[in-house]
Amino acid sequence: MSNPIEIESTEHFSAVLKESRLVVADCELIFTQAKLYPAIVIGGQLATRNLRPIAPFYEQLSQSISKPKVITFVKINTEAQRPLAAEFAVQSLPTFILFRDGAVVEKVKGADPQGLRSLIEKLTSDAESAGEGSSSSGSGGLAWRGADLPRGYTDISDVVDVRGLELLNADTDFSVRTLFNKSKPSSLDKGPSASDEKDWVESDTDEQLLLFVPFNSAIKLHTLQLTSLPPMDDNDDDDDDETPMRPKTIKLFTNRPHNLGFDEADDIDPTQTIEIDEADWKSNGTANLPLRFVRFQNITSLVIFVVDGDGDSEKVRLDRVRLIGESGEKREMGKLEKIGDEPGE
Repeated sequence: MSNPIEIESTEHFSAVLKESRLVVADCELIFTQAKLYPAIVIGGQLATRNLRPIAPFYEQLSQSISKPKVITFVKINTEAQRPLAAEFAVQSLPTFILFRDGAVVEKVKGADPQGLRSLIEKLTSDAESAGEGSSSSGSGGLAWRGADLPRGYTDISDVVDVRGLELLNADTDFSVRTLFNKSKPSSLDKGPSASDEKDWVESDTDEQLLLFVPFNSAIKLHTLQLTSLPPMDDNDDDDDDETPMRPKTIKLFTNRPHNLGFDEADDIDPTQTIEIDEADWKSNGTANLPLRFVRFQNITSLVIFVVDGDGDSEKVRLDRVRLIGESGEKREMGKLEKIGDEPGE
C-alpha cells in the first residue's frame, strides 16, 4: 500500500509499466498551490478547470489497493511530461488511464468519481487474481500466461467467442473451453492442493486437432502462446501410443466462417505454418510463437490445425491457448437479411 508515484520522465514511466502488471495513471496538472485552477488548452481543446477535488479520492484508492509489482498508481504532470500527454492523447484533465501489461485498456476522462470507482472495482478483481498467480475460475480477473508479452501488445484472449468454439477429433472426456480458461494449468500445481480435474484437451483417433476460434471483434494477432504439459512417461510398461505428446507442426488459417475439415486443411494454403522445436517449449510447457504480423490484420476468426506431434504417439495434448495482439471494437451481430428481399428482386 503506497501513495501515487510522481512520474519524472518518459523513461521512468516505461520502467513502471514494465515492473507492474497493472498501472493506473492520473494525468493532470500538478500545482504547488492546490487552489489555483487556471484554464488550460491542450491539443486545441479547453481542458477541465476543476482538477483537484478528485485527488484525495485517488490517493485513498492508491493507499488501499496498490500492491508491489501487481498494481501501481502514478501521477503524470501533463505540463512537465508533454511527450507522455501527447502519446496517450490526453485531451481533458484529469484523465485516468488503466494499463495492463504495458498496454492501454481503458480511460476515464474528467473528474468522474463514479467512473473512476467502476474502473477501480475492475482493478481490484484483477489485482486479486494477479496477486494469487492463478485462479480456480475461468471468468474475471487476469489470465494466467506461460510467457511474457511482447512490448506494446496485450493478451486479447477475452475476445474469443467461447460459444462458437469447435474442436474436431478431440477426446470427448475433455472440453474445448478449457483451452481459454484463465486459471493456471492444474498440471503445474504440486502437492496436496493440486487438482485432479483434467483441464486440458487430447486428440482422439490420431494426433491431429482442428480448433476453430471465432472472435467478438476484429483483431490484429501478433503472437500465439500454446501450453502443452504431457505427463512424464517413466514407466516402460505403458503404451507409448497412448501417452500424449506436444504439437510439432501447426497450420493457421484466418477469417474462415466455420471450421475446416481435415482434408480441406491439408489441401489449401495456410496463412502461416509453424514448426515448433523442442527448445521452443519453456519449463512450464509454454511455446511463444511470433506470427507474421502483416498476415494477421483485421481477422475475425482463427483455425489452428495441429498437423502432428513431436513423437510417435497417436495423441496430442493442449492445456492452454493465449492470443497476443490488439483488439478492435466489439462487433454487433446485426439482423440477417435474405438476399432478394428488395423490391424488384
